[in-house]
Amino acid sequence: TLRRHIASIHKGPYHKWCKAENFLSMLPEDTRARKLELEGLEKNQKMQQTQVIDHFNAVEPGEAPVFYSDELIKEAAVEWLIATDQPIQAFEHPKFKNMIDIIARANRGIILPNRKQAREDIIQLFKDQMKRLRERLNV
Repeated sequence: TLRRHIASIHKGPYHKWCKAENFLSMLPEDTRARKLELEGLEKNQKMQQTQVIDHFNAVEPGEAPVFYSDELIKEAAVEWLIATDQPIQAFEHPKFKNMIDIIARANRGIILPNRKQAREDIIQLFKDQMKRLRERLNV
């Protein structure tokens, strides 16, 4: 491959270019060395005893948690409805109610998927559904 050729013939100039351009060397021996170094660091980190502090999320000063109130949830829901151009019936949909029930059980806040994650999840749900449909029709 080209990487092997560069490693055997042009190693010195390639490393010089990498340093000048602030580029990470992709030669097989360099990537292997980085991988071994990273594995060594991970082993050292695994050997360290954890503390109770490691299991809690730090809250930045001024970031007080917002406490639940019926008025606050109503306001947030209506703002979401308007901002996303949802029909008013969205509040009555069983899936929406299920989502709100799940969120209500969270005690440390929630993390919603980003656009890419949501897209991947939708595609995977579609593939799973198609697989089940094929199995059902091929009975």
